[in-house]
Amino acid sequence: MEACHHAALASQNVMPRRLACCHAGVLLALRQGMAQGDLLKRLAWLTGLLAAVSCQLAHAGTALITQIEYQGDDGGPAPTAAQYRNPVVAGFHPDPSAVRVGDDFYLVNSSFGYFPGLPVFKSSDLVHWNQIGNAIDRATQIDYGNDELTRGLFAASISYHAGTFYIANTCFYCDGGNFLITATDPAGPWSDPIWLDAKGIDPSLFFDDDGSAWLVNNDVPAGKMRYDGHRAIWLQQLDLASMKLVGTRQVIVDSGFKPATNPEHIEGPHLFRRDGYYYLTAAEGGTGEQHAQMIYRSRQITGPYETWSGNPVLTQRDLDPLRTAPITSAGHAQFVELKDGTWWAVFLATRPYRGNHYNVGRETFLLPVQWRDGWPVVLPHGAAVPAVAARPPLPAGTQALPTTGPMQWSERFGDARVPMQWMTIHPPTTSWYQPGAQGLRVTPAKIALGDIGRGQPAYLGHRLQHHHATLVASVDGSALAPGEQAGLAIVAKESNFLAAMLVREASGAAVVLYRRAGPQQPGTGTELARAPLPDATQPVKLRVALDAARVHVDYAVGQGQWQTLLEQGDASVLSTESAGGFLGATFGPYAYAR
Repeated sequence: MEACHHAALASQNVMPRRLACCHAGVLLALRQGMAQGDLLKRLAWLTGLLAAVSCQLAHAGTALITQIEYQGDDGGPAPTAAQYRNPVVAGFHPDPSAVRVGDDFYLVNSSFGYFPGLPVFKSSDLVHWNQIGNAIDRATQIDYGNDELTRGLFAASISYHAGTFYIANTCFYCDGGNFLITATDPAGPWSDPIWLDAKGIDPSLFFDDDGSAWLVNNDVPAGKMRYDGHRAIWLQQLDLASMKLVGTRQVIVDSGFKPATNPEHIEGPHLFRRDGYYYLTAAEGGTGEQHAQMIYRSRQITGPYETWSGNPVLTQRDLDPLRTAPITSAGHAQFVELKDGTWWAVFLATRPYRGNHYNVGRETFLLPVQWRDGWPVVLPHGAAVPAVAARPPLPAGTQALPTTGPMQWSERFGDARVPMQWMTIHPPTTSWYQPGAQGLRVTPAKIALGDIGRGQPAYLGHRLQHHHATLVASVDGSALAPGEQAGLAIVAKESNFLAAMLVREASGAAVVLYRRAGPQQPGTGTELARAPLPDATQPVKLRVALDAARVHVDYAVGQGQWQTLLEQGDASVLSTESAGGFLGATFGPYAYAR
């Protein structure tokens, strides 16, 4: 049985290899039994036969996901030809960092515990973004597979110098902390990590006009912390020849804007130059509703840095929380200069539908930067982030897939590899899914979505990009074994998810809706609704309709009519406010074996 198990894990075509392994066990047992005559040997033969059959039954099941369909529309004002829509990259795309190289712009986002990680986008106009790769796309690059989803790959920064792209990043609670990866093509491949002797988070690499490189990042202050959330921004030179930090590491900003008020969690720093000044921009207040962006400047890169009295240059914390269609939590910005000398800022913000509840996570927004007496301003105090705004002065770009606004698409997984937008929880350790002409073949895992640190659930997720969306999974579960299930999950994090599943049981099959609404509940979730199926061999469609805080779940057997499984359930379990952490919801195929 152990040999069968290892053979299965080594295979990419999991089902046939497992069956071959178990069939081999059956044949071997038969041969041994035929050749032996005494009772003990017959019992040994019978034991081997039962073990081989048990192996086959335990590992025989697979499900075929023939299609995933998505339709989303959050309404709001429609942009004209001269306008663009915010966010420019909707859904779980937080902590944006951007760089211009010639006529093109490149963007990277954090991805935490998902794999592949650090999605990389390209645009010619800052509005139409196309994902071109993932900077962490090899399981051997970084090991972050044994911890919570809200850890892993934190905020990244992207920069360019002398023909090479650089991403600086933090792997939180894994491997060596802060690292650099490089590529000559931003679509990849990216190098293995170059680990840096630097503590803290949110590293950003700045190249000065003389070619020198400097790393700036967040960390605890040099002395004793005066209060909870007391942080500082540190600076140190990087030797590009050895890729090691050299010279003195020093604090250039302590606490943040108005230190006497105990500002919390200054982070996400970036350096840039303009008109003889070094500018440092950094966020503070945490990544929630008190988020704000500050600006500092100095004639020398090592300081001292002057604080602008007009800070913050971007925030939504001073607006009425009861306003209609609010955009909140704006911050973690990076400024980009266009060829014409104008400046723009990418930053994260959220779109709550009730209080501070939002299911899609922190998203990437775009706004122009205005210069006032040598200081950059994204928004004046009291101004709201607009849902639509005037486009940058650039020729309009194109997109292969929309990243914002109303959208509708389907995925049949017919190519040799799944598209780069789909992710697993943690880097893969086994081959449990296989795309092909018929769809996505998924082998159920004994790891549930709520099992933290025990391995990898059989879940393939795509970022949810709308609060008002309809998701449909077409599932052929005829090859599932009793005790196995497959279907469609929507995941906020391990502790909070919904899963509409086709469940194979000894007595037949059923469609079951599970929900997990906190870490105190079972890792498999609790059963909310169940409908028995008359025919376990028929394919089933599972439809989940999200309407902000509400969810409606239907199913259809074969070519039959839609039938209600759950009417007007609570979808706020998927919100970051309910789940905690830093993620946005993802959705996709999920398979589990009890």
